[in-house]
Amino acid sequence: MCAFTALSHVFQKINGVIQMYLRRLKDIVSGLLLQVVAVLSSIIILFIAILLYWRAKPILDTKSLSELFLGMHWMPSQGDFGFLPSILGTLYVTMLAMIIAIPLSVLSAIYIAEYAKESVRSKILPLVDLLAGIPPVVYGVWGVLVVVPTVAYIAPIIGKLGIIGVSNYSTGFSLLSGGIVLAIMVFPIIISITVQVLKTVPFEVREASFSLGATRWQTIKHAVMRLALPGIVAAIILGFSRAFGETMAVLMVVGNVFSIPTSIFGPAYPLTALIANNYGEMMSIPLYDSALLLAALILMFVILSSTVVARLVLIRLEKRMIYG
Repeated sequence: MCAFTALSHVFQKINGVIQMYLRRLKDIVSGLLLQVVAVLSSIIILFIAILLYWRAKPILDTKSLSELFLGMHWMPSQGDFGFLPSILGTLYVTMLAMIIAIPLSVLSAIYIAEYAKESVRSKILPLVDLLAGIPPVVYGVWGVLVVVPTVAYIAPIIGKLGIIGVSNYSTGFSLLSGGIVLAIMVFPIIISITVQVLKTVPFEVREASFSLGATRWQTIKHAVMRLALPGIVAAIILGFSRAFGETMAVLMVVGNVFSIPTSIFGPAYPLTALIANNYGEMMSIPLYDSALLLAALILMFVILSSTVVARLVLIRLEKRMIYG
């Protein structure tokens, strides 16, 4: 009987050792698979960038960067490929969208994270996530049906008041329409990330502020927001990346007129719309496809840079939360 018990203990120990090594093997295999996937993703991004540069190289070899980036005319049949109106149109519509989106998104996130009851929060957050899942073409159609007529209605009123330099006539297809649609599209990104960042601020920070006699808003403004600021900045940068690279919704409402916008009620022609409208057409014209792929390379570079910056800011925030 004693021998049977001892043998049973031996088998249990052997089984425990085997299970331990199996777990280690699973961890090693899982880690290697995740590493392979991460490296593969980086290789794909690098491959896309190299391919775009290779296809854009003919126009870079033919024309100088100053001629391309400062050129005012887009006439492929005459060999003119000036990107300045499209670059400025992209920057203007993106910055206008961020000016609208940032205060509304941050304040909404503060309400959801700091003021709303759990029952209210549980209803609002799924709706915010739902906004993120709506296809861009739906936003574009909504912009054409609602935003564009509204802008066309208010433009003559503002023009008559002489507040800004805008003519009394506007079709509504303008920078303002594109900015409003883009702002609504980036709401979910900024709100969701900002709410999560605010939740990472330790509750002890709030208690310490309350104990000193601060009100809730003073606590949020001077204590919570100070710690959460890097994460909020990262959320804004990610929202900027989404707005900068958006194509379909902007294409449908911004007007697509190749000129430098003179007011928010004027039309524009962002880089994304330029690529979507022209690629695949008239490719027999020399350097035409190369110019459009250079525009794609510019977009990729800006979006990739802003995403990397946002990631570095988030890493810094995590270290600050862990190590104080």
